Amino acid sequence: MAEVKYYLDENIAKAVLKGLRLRGIDAVSVTDVGMRTKSDIEHIQKALELGRVIVTFDNDFLKLNNEGVTHAGIAFFQDSYTSVGDMIRDLELLYQVMDAEDMFNHVEYF
Repeated sequence: MAEVKYYLDENIAKAVLKGLRLRGIDAVSVTDVGMRTKSDIEHIQKALELGRVIVTFDNDFLKLNNEGVTHAGIAFFQDSYTSVGDMIRDLELLYQVMDAEDMFNHVEYF
């Protein structure tokens, strides 16, 4: 059973990345993987290649999901004002209860 790993979209605070890493959760930002300013489809493809769940507020990823684009998973936060602490707690819980296989082509709404 493979652990969930995260790929944080450009709109996610760096403090979320730091908080996940402090908890021992494997997470990268788009900057970490050289994908800053790339298109949403390029992000989906890169995250799939890396086996990472995309963490985002961007509903364009939901549209791609609805169009049948294959992905490693999407953790979608519906409210862009969600606090850093709440995001970290939600993602930590997801990490604890799901595995990478469960997240394949799955969208988890927060």
